[in-house]
Amino acid sequence: MRPQRCFSPDVKLTRSRCRLACLAAALLALTTGSALAVDQVHDEIQVYNADINEIGQWSYEQHLNFAPIGQTKPEFPGGFTSNHSLQGTPEFAYGLANWWEVGFYLPFAVSGTGEFLSDGAKIRSLFVSPDAEKRNFFYGINFELGYELPPFALSQSPWGLEIRPIIGVRNKEWEFIVNPIVDLSFGPGGEADFLPAARLARNLGDDRFIGLEYYSDYGKVGNILPLQQQYQELYAVTDFKVKDVDVELGAGYGFTPGSDRLIFKAILGYAFPVPGKNKDDSGGSNSSMTMGVQPRPQNPFLVK
Repeated sequence: MRPQRCFSPDVKLTRSRCRLACLAAALLALTTGSALAVDQVHDEIQVYNADINEIGQWSYEQHLNFAPIGQTKPEFPGGFTSNHSLQGTPEFAYGLANWWEVGFYLPFAVSGTGEFLSDGAKIRSLFVSPDAEKRNFFYGINFELGYELPPFALSQSPWGLEIRPIIGVRNKEWEFIVNPIVDLSFGPGGEADFLPAARLARNLGDDRFIGLEYYSDYGKVGNILPLQQQYQELYAVTDFKVKDVDVELGAGYGFTPGSDRLIFKAILGYAFPVPGKNKDDSGGSNSSMTMGVQPRPQNPFLVK
């Protein structure tokens, strides 16, 4: 008797199931692969310290971040990759009250192939405890609304809102600040991500700080990514002044495949004189520059 060939209904059913199983496995592999990359947009790398401009005062910061060894897998098909890229943004801020500051950004990037890319625009509103730079315990919250362009965001969900609480303690020698950030994106494919950041810095006096800053991206709130897929970065930073310009420099190392392995950051900040006020007057912000900080009056770089 000839052996049974694979034309029987049972064999056909088995083949059909096998094809379905292979298709499901392929889809799972594609889905898993795309999830290995978290957000790679890092135009502003800083911890906010609740220090703001004086009433009527403008300040300017220039953020620059270069990843010689960054991520090569995009967050989504056709998305931006950080490897060999330069990212940054100019930031303008204005003091409205001793507890309120507003600002806006024009983020950009130069890709690893040398292409200049605009990433839309962002505006922010920062509320803090009055005279936060003079307090041992300080707090605040920042709301930042942004509109991103491809390839930094999906075309169907370009709008995003960052909610950044600020909680910190300091004395004459040390400061410790945490920013438990929640990042919201709207529209189809929108989600809420958890991106906590923290800073521990030693005050050396004369507007000089050294310390460590921690940045992360744990993925969706309620559906945290596996550790290997998270963004986990630790920076060594230093802050100092060159005449009236605040300077912050840092080098970061990524501990997971979802992180930039090596990245450098720089922030240059200048607080313009307050109209009608003598430069030697001591009112308003007088805090020393802090790593990864946003420049604030008299001390723009203290971690906000």
